[in-house]
Amino acid sequence: MNDAEGLKKIAGEAACEFVKSGMRVGLGTGSTVKYTVLELARRIQEEGLQIVGVPTSIATENLARENGVPLVELGSLDGLDIVIDGTDEFDPNFQLIKGGGAALLREKIVAQQSAAMVVVADGRKQVECLGAFGIPIEITPFACDVTVSRLETLLKCNVQLRMNGSEYVLTDNGNCIADAHTGPNILDPLATEATILNIAGVVQVGLFNNMCDAVVLASEDGVKTLMNPVGRLKRA
Repeated sequence: MNDAEGLKKIAGEAACEFVKSGMRVGLGTGSTVKYTVLELARRIQEEGLQIVGVPTSIATENLARENGVPLVELGSLDGLDIVIDGTDEFDPNFQLIKGGGAALLREKIVAQQSAAMVVVADGRKQVECLGAFGIPIEITPFACDVTVSRLETLLKCNVQLRMNGSEYVLTDNGNCIADAHTGPNILDPLATEATILNIAGVVQVGLFNNMCDAVVLASEDGVKTLMNPVGRLKRA
């Protein structure tokens, strides 16, 4: 396991400390949260942890089922206690960019239904200003080129449809993903989110504002948990 993968494993496992028996847990998507799912599965099997999970993608659903994590439909629950998910960037105000794994719509639905959100990340994801990663945007396949052109006009940057060879990358919902290459200059993430969502053809945008309560951050110096001072979680 290389250093980057090792840091992901440490962060993903450490986030499980927020999970207690009886919780309803949103299970995020991505290479770091994979280790969260595996650690929860281990605790279920070895420690008798009793939880139910709601996956944010087909990939996470398959991983959880294969490892014995019980799953339920989000609509069958009156909300979730916590969601643990990854991020592509987070800033000093705990605002996030997500969607590198093309699961942003389901991730945001689950996050909005959760009483708390814990993000797992390595040090590369911590930034002073959002945008270097770009903004993933889920858009409808219908007239997707028109939507991309409109996004470019409003955001004043290059916007590209994500491709797999000659085919569009499609989300689990059958939509396209466009990446807005804004650069690290998103000074007002809330206004940017509202602007993008106002465009017909946009399904959802990978700006996750005012959702993150804590970041479990792994670096070469070890693991630390950054608590959002205005968040919904308190240190144990």
